[in-house]
Amino acid sequence: MFDLDKWQEIIATIKKNKLRTVLTGFSVAWGIFMLIILLGSGKGLENGFENQFSGSAKNSLWIWSGRTSVAHEGMNPGRQIRFNNDDYQNLKDNIAEREYISGRFNIWWGNQITYDNETHSFGIRNVHPEYEYIENLTIKQGRYINDLDLKNTRKVVVISALISDILFKNNNNDEKVIGNYILVNGIPFKVVGIFDDPSQNENNNRLVYIPITTAQMVFSGGNRLHQLSMTIEADNIDEAREVENKIRSRLASTHKFDIDDRRAVGIYNNFENYMQMQSIFYGIRMFVWIIGIGTIVAGIVGVSNIMIIVVKERTREIGVRKALGATPFSVVSLILFESVVITTFAGYIGLVLGVGLLELISGIEATFFANPSADFGIAVSATILLILAGTIAGFVPARRAAKIKPIEALRDE
Repeated sequence: MFDLDKWQEIIATIKKNKLRTVLTGFSVAWGIFMLIILLGSGKGLENGFENQFSGSAKNSLWIWSGRTSVAHEGMNPGRQIRFNNDDYQNLKDNIAEREYISGRFNIWWGNQITYDNETHSFGIRNVHPEYEYIENLTIKQGRYINDLDLKNTRKVVVISALISDILFKNNNNDEKVIGNYILVNGIPFKVVGIFDDPSQNENNNRLVYIPITTAQMVFSGGNRLHQLSMTIEADNIDEAREVENKIRSRLASTHKFDIDDRRAVGIYNNFENYMQMQSIFYGIRMFVWIIGIGTIVAGIVGVSNIMIIVVKERTREIGVRKALGATPFSVVSLILFESVVITTFAGYIGLVLGVGLLELISGIEATFFANPSADFGIAVSATILLILAGTIAGFVPARRAAKIKPIEALRDE
């Protein structure tokens, strides 16, 4: 443990060699600062892209019909492919890798939602119960559509929290919303649930959900479907593509189109895109670490070089101390403690500045950048590494200098 005299001596030495102290501290602070910024920025970018996938399940597939572009089995190209309820059942029964599946029937007119004297235009989605999990919806009150709603073609509706606030004037915490009736294109539907969509797309929170069988009956849809969606069990991109090919094969066989005709049926493979983004971010993380480690190494080299110069400059001083009776340990420990003090203080400054800048950046709203943060443990570990590096760098020449006889040290130029 160091006494007050040694602390005063260290402070006096630092004041005497301000430039050297500043250069040593800057190399340490800059290394820690850059490591924090790089790690935080990489995490912020990753969080931003994760948010883009939060609006639906990461392992989801979205299937829509189009027109054939090539002739097949004597039929000319340009034929419209139309999905129906049988396609939903076909995929539900025969795609073993599926988790949740839903069809979707679109209403192309009206979309007027009315309660009391409030009338607004909102999106109307007519789906199966499992659509809740495909879209990652959060039920805040009540429930979502269920199988009995479909079987009995009930006129029930699930509305978003935003729509609840607009129509019911923020009364969604009492009994005035659940169990009440709203008009959907002039037809009364009972509100059975209020949901929230976690995605950043505001349009997803301007929707109401209706049982697909009810919508097909009430709005003259017959057995028509406009879209199919599902989540799948897959561990990698190849497995996801295999499921996609199975779906395409099933639909091609049913609707008589070439399986390689990509215009006949479109499939958006969210899982494949998510896994590709994960691969990109793995590369980004590796790049960030390489640059961060390089910055730390540069700081270590800077501290090491400066410590070697410090010991070289103080060789005569070491000789005087030894001539006055100082032990080799006291000489070495004084130099090393000076290095530890400078490195620790500078590392703390770099850490504070880095975290402060990340906090400032986190207040900026951006689509592909959110909540930048760095692992505090990593920053502290890097600081300790720099302290140890500086200590080791100073120990070797200091120990060598402490072994020199006082008369030889005094002759050093």
